Amino acid sequence: MTDAGSGRRLWAISDLHLASEVNRAALRELPDHGDDWLILAGDIAEREELFVEALELLSGRFGTIVWVPGNHDLWTDRRPGAVSRRGEARYLHLVELARSAGAVTPEDPYSRWPEDLDGAPVFIAPLFLLYDYSFRPEGIALENLKDWVRQKHAVPADELLLDPAPYDSRADWCAARCEETETRLAALPADARTVLVNHWPLREDLIRIPRVPRFSPWCGTRRTHDWHRRFRSVEVITGHLHTRRTDVIDGTRFHEVSLGYPRQWEQSRGMADYLKDVTPGRELVVSRESRYDVRGAQS
Repeated sequence: MTDAGSGRRLWAISDLHLASEVNRAALRELPDHGDDWLILAGDIAEREELFVEALELLSGRFGTIVWVPGNHDLWTDRRPGAVSRRGEARYLHLVELARSAGAVTPEDPYSRWPEDLDGAPVFIAPLFLLYDYSFRPEGIALENLKDWVRQKHAVPADELLLDPAPYDSRADWCAARCEETETRLAALPADARTVLVNHWPLREDLIRIPRVPRFSPWCGTRRTHDWHRRFRSVEVITGHLHTRRTDVIDGTRFHEVSLGYPRQWEQSRGMADYLKDVTPGRELVVSRESRYDVRGAQS
């Protein structure tokens, strides 16, 4: 195991939602972390200028930035005069912006963590997988999904703002992303351990959102349920749910690392206090915040 007192640390956070001035001010107050690495697990900002500003700032305060997109990042910018990039074209444009700011993206080779774990190499794998609506009850047909959701709350804005072009649907885009990513992960060395990073949860049983109980179809795909075992994951990092917590399944630690909107975090603590230490092999430290939960489970 990694010595808790040595080497770089790997931090993670997601859902910065920098449309909020409160969150932008907190970001500017983050201290310098030297050579430590930072995972940004999506939903940085809808506006490209805020996205670029954030990555440039963070690249100056961490040794390595690993970024994956969230649904808000992928929303088509409908402001008057804005360049209206849609779907895959917007995603690939964000990739280039992230690279220009020095970040590692899902389109880049997986980065090897500087320290091995029990003699095995560890690779940080940023993923972009989307969702395919399979996280819905078995009895709800896809064509009836929106009516079912409206019985409890509003249909997610993705249905208007997250364009799947050139794919026919978000589900088709998700399938293509999953197939490509499975191939890449399977090509890693046979003894490699992984840190999987995706905006959306990899498992349906980790979704606990009582305020919007029918939001889960927009939260991932059942195709990734066993990826933590198949690809020998030591840590899995996700966001999207705004329910910070850590779960342990099959010996893999699953971290939901959202910051969220200003009402969802305590500004007096500062954003730095919400960075989650996900360093591979480091002894798990449970936050003082009660919304973190650690459980043992078998899949």
